[in-house]
Amino acid sequence: MIRKLGTLCLSLMALALPMPALAAPSKAEVEQQFRQWLSRDITPEAKKAGVSASTIDAALKGVSLKWDLPDLVPPGTTPPKEQDQTQAEFSSPGAYFSEQRMQGLAMTGRSLAQTHAATLRKVEQTYGVPGSIILAIWGRESGYGRAKLPFAALDVLATKAFMSTRKDMFRTELIDALRIIQHGDITPERMRGSWAGALGQPQFMPSSYAKYAVDFDGDGKADIWDSVPDTLASIAHYLVLKGWQRDRDWGFEVTIPAQVSCAQEGPDLAKLISQWASLGISRVNGKGFPAHEAKVDGMMLVPAGRYGPEFIVTPNFYVLKEYNNSDLYALFIGNLSDRIANGAGPFQAGWNPTGKMLRSDVLAMQKSLQAKGYDVGRADGLAGFKTRRSIGDWQAKSGMAPTCFPDESLKARLR
Repeated sequence: MIRKLGTLCLSLMALALPMPALAAPSKAEVEQQFRQWLSRDITPEAKKAGVSASTIDAALKGVSLKWDLPDLVPPGTTPPKEQDQTQAEFSSPGAYFSEQRMQGLAMTGRSLAQTHAATLRKVEQTYGVPGSIILAIWGRESGYGRAKLPFAALDVLATKAFMSTRKDMFRTELIDALRIIQHGDITPERMRGSWAGALGQPQFMPSSYAKYAVDFDGDGKADIWDSVPDTLASIAHYLVLKGWQRDRDWGFEVTIPAQVSCAQEGPDLAKLISQWASLGISRVNGKGFPAHEAKVDGMMLVPAGRYGPEFIVTPNFYVLKEYNNSDLYALFIGNLSDRIANGAGPFQAGWNPTGKMLRSDVLAMQKSLQAKGYDVGRADGLAGFKTRRSIGDWQAKSGMAPTCFPDESLKARLR
């Protein structure tokens, strides 16, 4: 009996000892698994989606893994824990707007507006999106088609579908890319894109290409790589299907009086623009709001709270965010469009410093506000409109002048 107990103890001790970690497969082994995965998983799925065997063979024959792409999780390795980047610097939104870059894009955009005037007029008539908006997106996304597209799109999509942190999403995009090739719009060799798999001059993901790319030059192909008419029309078509409202602006830089709370921003707190004006909100250029705009809804936007430019934006602003879900991106496009269309300059109000901040500081504020019952949106260390207006509301209730933005002076108070 004692001997059996001793044996049992030794067995339990052995179980308690750490097991040696299994070695991750070598690159050569992963490459082999990749080829097997293409044959076993992707080929049948592509055939089911209507892609012929010959197209699949031609498209996937030369595909290779791109090991230097970000967010990869090779087989046999542990996915990284979700990073909230709490220690990254939280900088002023003004860093997004390089005046040198804006001026360069605007100058080129004005020149291209003349070069492609006939095409832009036709696109505007067809879709109702101003040519200056289309040009601004074209310029921002690919430098008006001059930026190098460094990757074979199939390599990127296949790599990320096989071993990225978002495999399911990229698997769908890979199948859509094969469907595009099957349709005959582009060859595998010419299907170039970014490190994230975005295609051509408008930087469409394959699923977006399938929905929004159009053949505007009449050659039977929606070519967003080499056709300027197709590129411009595809951008406009995207915006229209996302809800662009014809004959409306994107927004206006304004001055919000001190007695008007900055905690009223957001698409869910819209008012008639005439109502905003009745509160004393006025355009910085001294002009009134256009008569047709005054009769419809607008929304307050204070991307840096009281520390930066202030805006009344239209629903079209949020359509621009559909292209890239960022307030700053949509403001970049709006301002660049104004520069191209009428020679506008930078926003008149400056972007003032808010002190040294880390994302962990903003995250702590968000969690504190949540504990007080505020809806800050996603607590991620970034100050979206829900966080900004929650800060402003809390400041007002705490007897402070609302600034509607996380700054260094609030770190000790809002924890």
